Amino acid sequence: MNNDKRDLQNSRTSLDAEKAILEMKHPVDYLRMNEYIDVFMRRYQFIETTSIGKTIMGRDIPVICLGSPEARRAVLYVGSHHGMEWITTAILLRFINEYCECLSNSRRMYNMNMSFLFENRRIYVVPMLNCDGVELQINGLCEENPMYDRLISMNSGSLDFSRWQANVRGVDLNHNYNAGFAEYKQLEAAADIFGGAPTRFSGEAPESEPETAALCNFIRYMEIRMIFALHTQGEEIFYTSGDVVSPRSLQIARLLSRMCGYKLAEPEGMAAYGGLTDWFIREFNKPSFTIECGKGENPLPVSDFFEIYSRLREMLFTSPILG
Repeated sequence: MNNDKRDLQNSRTSLDAEKAILEMKHPVDYLRMNEYIDVFMRRYQFIETTSIGKTIMGRDIPVICLGSPEARRAVLYVGSHHGMEWITTAILLRFINEYCECLSNSRRMYNMNMSFLFENRRIYVVPMLNCDGVELQINGLCEENPMYDRLISMNSGSLDFSRWQANVRGVDLNHNYNAGFAEYKQLEAAADIFGGAPTRFSGEAPESEPETAALCNFIRYMEIRMIFALHTQGEEIFYTSGDVVSPRSLQIARLLSRMCGYKLAEPEGMAAYGGLTDWFIREFNKPSFTIECGKGENPLPVSDFFEIYSRLREMLFTSPILG
C-alpha cells in the first residue's frame, strides 16, 4: 500500500467540519469528495447540489450550483476527467468553500462584491467527472468489482492502477467528445490503440460513455457561456481547438495568463482532438479553456495543492465576470 492510500484510510474521520476553510491534506477520492459536499450543504443554505447522471459503476456525478437561479449568465468548472488528476477536485472544492465563506461574511474577493457575483453569475462546478477512474487510481481494484477481469486485461495484466486515467471501460473521457473524433481515431490506430486502455482510447463513438454524455446533456440544457476544464500538469492554458478559435477567447486567455502566470499554448497531436474544450468551442462557438494545473508527474502530490490553488484562485473567482 502506498503512502497516499495509507494516509487516506487513516484520515477518514479527520475531516474537521467546524473549520471555516476545510483542509485538503489527503487525496480526494469519491467518498471524501462527498464528505466535503455534505459539509457544504449543511453549512451554506444558499448553494444547491444535484447529479448530472451516473457513472458506469452507478456513482452519482455531483454538480454544485453557486449563484442566484435568476442569474442569466453561467460558467462551468469541471475537474477530474482523468483518474490521476484528482487534485483538480480538491482545487474546486476549496474554491466552493472559500466562495461560500466570503459570501456568508460579506467579504470582498479581489475587490469584487461577492453579493454582486452571486446575484449576477451562476457558477456550476462538477468537481469529479470520472468518479470511477479516480476511485480506481487512488484505492485500487477490489475483487467485488464486476469489471475485475476486464480491467486487469486492459491494464496489461497488472493490479497496479496508479497510472490509470480512463473510466472503468478503459475510455479516456477527454477524447470521447464529438470534436475531430474521426481524425483522432486515425492517430489512435497509428499509436496501436485499438481498445480499452489506461489512457488515450476514445471509445466506440462520441459520448459513448455515460459520464461524457451526462455532461454534454447538462451543458446543452443549461446554456453555459464559458467552460473551464481543469487538468494536470504543465502550467499551460489551451484556448483553441486546433485552428478553431471562438470569439474573445484569446483576449480572455491573456487575462487568465496574467492572473495565474500560466503560459498560453495550442494543443498539438492527439491533444488537439476529442476534448471537452474542443467540443464546446466547435459546437457552441463560445470560449472554453483547458487549464493544465501545476508541474511534475501525475498524479501530482497533495503537497503541491496549496501552491497550485493560490495561483488559480484569482482566475476561479473573477472568470465568471468575463463571460
